[in-house]
Amino acid sequence: MVAGAAGVATAAPASAATAAPAPAGYAHPGLLHTGADLARMAAQVKAGAAPYTAGYARLTANRHAQSGWTADPQATVYRGSGSPQNYAVLYNDLHAAYQNGLRFHVSGERAYADTAVAVLNAWSAKLTSLAGSADRFLAAGLYGYQAANAAELVRDHPGFERERFRTMLTTVFSPLSESFLVGHNGAVVTNYWPNWDLAAMACVLATGIFCDDGAKVEQAVEYFKNGSGLGAVRKAVPVVHADGLGEWLEAGRDQGHALLGVGLMGTVCEMAWNQGIDLYGYDDSRFLKGAQYVAKWSLGGDVAYTANTRAKGAVGGWSGSETASRAAGVDPAMTRPVWAMIANHYTGRRGLSAPYLTRIAARTAPEGGGGDYGPNSGGYDQLGFGTLAFTRGRVTTSAGGSAPATSSAPSPASSSPSPSSSSSGAATGGSAGASASTGHDSAEAAAPKSGGLASTGSTDLAAWTATTGLTAALAGGLLLLRRRGRGARGEER
Repeated sequence: MVAGAAGVATAAPASAATAAPAPAGYAHPGLLHTGADLARMAAQVKAGAAPYTAGYARLTANRHAQSGWTADPQATVYRGSGSPQNYAVLYNDLHAAYQNGLRFHVSGERAYADTAVAVLNAWSAKLTSLAGSADRFLAAGLYGYQAANAAELVRDHPGFERERFRTMLTTVFSPLSESFLVGHNGAVVTNYWPNWDLAAMACVLATGIFCDDGAKVEQAVEYFKNGSGLGAVRKAVPVVHADGLGEWLEAGRDQGHALLGVGLMGTVCEMAWNQGIDLYGYDDSRFLKGAQYVAKWSLGGDVAYTANTRAKGAVGGWSGSETASRAAGVDPAMTRPVWAMIANHYTGRRGLSAPYLTRIAARTAPEGGGGDYGPNSGGYDQLGFGTLAFTRGRVTTSAGGSAPATSSAPSPASSSPSPSSSSSGAATGGSAGASASTGHDSAEAAAPKSGGLASTGSTDLAAWTATTGLTAALAGGLLLLRRRGRGARGEER
């Protein structure tokens, strides 16, 4: 199934069916969290171990993590255009399902699993299409990977309509993401910044694992390594500088989208790792170098940037180009719940030195989730709660003792070159307390003769201001304005 001319992907409602046993080959649970991960969280919270208790407190305080959350499923979800734009209903419900599922595994209280199941069943019984502008591809990617992760937490819970949910993933969400990776909405391949590809990869990979579909897993993994678009790792991190830091392409755009991209690439790497596929270490740990770069830059440190020009436009239609010549300005108080997962992999699992990741993860802890980073959609791009979910190594109890955490990941099935210690760099730059998230990708306005392509060169600074505590940041002298020829609202022209 593919999107039609009106930008709508449709599927006939699936009837409920008894879930069949999953074929051998993929571990379940096995997306962002394995069974060992979930057992570790529960044991450490029960033992009163920090920082797990602080992370769990953020979960239980979130309004989405309360049993009894009532879903509001829609037959068609619109994003970017269409009437009404109702995608916020979907992401709020998905975060409620995920948070209730996670809370069930930590607390053991069945009411939370029952709530997650009820939310997911309601959507799989009604949702048949995603529609709108080019943003429908973002909706498919972002909410597809989140839906699969929420469902993975309750895949064997009584009453969960697993096969019906599987049908929704494979007929509504994943086809749009798969087609985007192949055709990029009819655009030249560099028209879309890395996070568009990364959202699609996350959806295809999560769907493949949840549904035990090896072809989908292979498509996502191969694209990460060798994809034609800017989300492939060597294109998202096109240059490794002499200091060992890997230039993040979207740092030339703005901070919010760079954080989104790092979070999505980390999500892809984590889900693959839990199935024995080491993308974290691929190409001499290129992702580590890129994540270190974004962490240093986000802390206010200076980073090198190599000017690059992207071709834009539709195949056989309008065309243009855009040049990024240096890293954009940053607000060191701006954050998203992306750092704990990445830092704990490289320092906990791998035992590497990653000072910028370590510093920014500590500064932003304990991480929250959807609903903790502002009301706009950017605050819901990551599932979050990384302090609870991904902390590894020795931890201290509230009484001053210690409780060793267990390793949660299987050994990768195939090895990559050993991570390079040169990617660490030296820790520099300012710091600030954790603040709210930024906004994220949207197709603000189609370019002339674009045929529905997204205008991917703008940033909605005004929307970010409402959710990042920018006034406080300005008062504290934390905002570093190094924007290149932008208007009063931060828009590139």
